[in-house]
Amino acid sequence: MLTSLANPGIKAAAKLRQRRQRDRQRRFLVEGQREIAAALDASWPLETLYYCAGFFAGRDEDALVQRCQTRNVPCHATNAAVFCKLAYRDSAEGLLAVAPMPELCLAGLPTPQDGESPLYLVAVGIEKPGNLGAMLRTASAAGAAGLIVADAVVDVFNPNVVRASLGALFRLPVAVADGDAVRSWLRERDVRILAASPAAATSYHCADWRGSTAIVIGSEADGLAGDWLAAADSVHIPLAGGVDSLNASIAASVLLFEARRQRLAGARP
Repeated sequence: MLTSLANPGIKAAAKLRQRRQRDRQRRFLVEGQREIAAALDASWPLETLYYCAGFFAGRDEDALVQRCQTRNVPCHATNAAVFCKLAYRDSAEGLLAVAPMPELCLAGLPTPQDGESPLYLVAVGIEKPGNLGAMLRTASAAGAAGLIVADAVVDVFNPNVVRASLGALFRLPVAVADGDAVRSWLRERDVRILAASPAAATSYHCADWRGSTAIVIGSEADGLAGDWLAAADSVHIPLAGGVDSLNASIAASVLLFEARRQRLAGARP
């Protein structure tokens, strides 16, 4: 059992709560039973598992440790003090893994094929980890082909992004690139760009979402820049009750599930 806060592996893992250290080490943290199980289900490589049985709530945690051991993931028991040095959640579940950080390139995304019309979510300049994690989760639930993070502010491997995604990070293809590269990639593949804008004349339910489509959502602070609006057909979400805007992840959910509704029904808007 690891009991020393000065253990080199513990010290290196604890630093991964900082973006600079994640970028430097090319590793990130995965905390929680559901998230680690999702990583294993997706055959995502894990470098190390740390666990503290004192925080376990049932038997599922033991089974997850055994799964990691079966996959030849080094598993280290810790005491409560050491685990709390690693944990970033308010209430520790007793399981935390360190995983390698892959390159998230546009080339890794699924592309339009004969008879297929993929749906992408493009998150531009999103600054809140919870919003980006929720977008990952919703895009996966809506059957999107991938999430593209353009002009990233918060990094995809921020612990709170991983947490808010509830494991979707390990299931959904993700790419990170600057806006110019993303727009070029979409144009080259004849993907229609639909942007959410409060100033748009067209309501979202009047748009046709059935072809190859990229839904573009900007940050809550700045919205979308002119280069995105110039490249896109814009739609708005009608709001009542004097509300002038929606949370970015909620807006993405509304548009993603309208696209899913039309695609499943084969219906016109």
